[in-house]
Amino acid sequence: MTQAHAVIAITAVDYSNPRHATDLVELLNAYATDPMGGAEPLSDTCRQTLVARLAELPHAHSWIAYVDDQPAGLLNAFEGFSTFKAQPLLNVHDLAVNADFRGLGLSQKLLAAAEQTARALGCCKVTLEVLSNNQIAQNAYLKYGFAGYELDPQAGHALFWQKMLDH
Repeated sequence: MTQAHAVIAITAVDYSNPRHATDLVELLNAYATDPMGGAEPLSDTCRQTLVARLAELPHAHSWIAYVDDQPAGLLNAFEGFSTFKAQPLLNVHDLAVNADFRGLGLSQKLLAAAEQTARALGCCKVTLEVLSNNQIAQNAYLKYGFAGYELDPQAGHALFWQKMLDH
């Protein structure tokens, strides 16, 4: 698909809108099944409860990229707080574009929507994480103006770690 012929719309997700809810879950599931998303589908419980749980979070923000009215990309972000700046921040948690729609600049448009919201919220920065081998995503983030994070070159760059909690 070429951008010249595509009608692209970036839409802020209304978690109470059934179409948005369905599209969000389907886009996230497609991302989850991709090797860069873990290569496993979302659980049935996650698929059934995700949107309602997001709707409970006043600090959750999501956007869907539609191409010719088809769901093509998704960005989920959450407000956080920078203690070093004493200001809010916006963390991009998920950014995915379905393979059929890559090359249309959707990641840049989704990031622009997130940045616009971050600015409206008075955020000092937008943060995200990216896998070290995901060069395509890294290039998209660099193109948009993101860079690696370090406080002091002597201390090295930041690493994103996790500890899973059993429930």
